[in-house]
Amino acid sequence: MGHKILRCRECSRYTLNSQCPVCGKKTVIPGPAKFSPLDPYGKYRRKGKIQERKYL
Repeated sequence: MGHKILRCRECSRYTLNSQCPVCGKKTVIPGPAKFSPLDPYGKYRRKGKIQERKYL
């Protein structure tokens, strides 16, 4: 899964780098991927989440 934009948790700036150019902290993915009802792999992802809950 290729993420194009990242966000710094410290200064809330968006960047394409893995490190914030302003404060130097590590950047993270800003949010979940968009939902699409036509997602061909959604069925398998949901099945995996259900199995994960059984083992917790």
